[in-house]
Amino acid sequence: MSGDSPDSRPATDGGSASGGVPEPDSRPAPGEQPGPEERDHPEGRRNLEGIRIDPVVEAEHESRRAVISALVEDETGVLARVSGLVSRRQFNIESLTVGPTTVDGHSRITMVVEETDPGIDQIEKQMAKLKPVISVGEVSGNAVTAELVLLKIEADDPAAVHAVTEMYDGRTLDAGPRTITVQLTGDEARIDDALDAFRQFGIIEIARTGQTALARGDVPTAPGEKPGTAGEPTTHDS
Repeated sequence: MSGDSPDSRPATDGGSASGGVPEPDSRPAPGEQPGPEERDHPEGRRNLEGIRIDPVVEAEHESRRAVISALVEDETGVLARVSGLVSRRQFNIESLTVGPTTVDGHSRITMVVEETDPGIDQIEKQMAKLKPVISVGEVSGNAVTAELVLLKIEADDPAAVHAVTEMYDGRTLDAGPRTITVQLTGDEARIDDALDAFRQFGIIEIARTGQTALARGDVPTAPGEKPGTAGEPTTHDS
């Protein structure tokens, strides 16, 4: 027989080993717990990844429109990766265009976003992490911007449609007994004015590319970009 006393045995009923007296439960009784409407609720929206955005920080900055230019290597799905990265973080893309550069195998992506300064900075940082992205940054200064629009218009008054087309330096691409299709190019304000003028005839369909942009003068459009001249390819700072 062992000489251990009953008090030296481990407690198995939730009491202490010294005296067998249960410790008091510090949790509030069910009737004392606050209801859902009385509990503290954190403020701020969450993005799609579940990260809560501080409303104070978000309110300190006003949204503005920014044109972001990125030089990328031509790889399958690069445009989908860029647009998916931005949309997952709930940034608003107003337009997105892509086209070749002077370097074979490279393309330029031009993105117009409406975001706060911290949001624009995050877009640039996140895009820079993608392997196909060579260089990315906001187009500085008063950039040269343009877009292309195709309009299919009702042909009830073809002479008047033609007059408005000439007024805005457009081109008639197709003319039939019921519809006229015209092409317009220019900056956003000029395109918007032209659309207002054509609405009087009835716009049936519209296809709008969104803005593309280049920095003015000798300023590089993307950070570190060195525009090629005399047939030389575009190069980039290392």
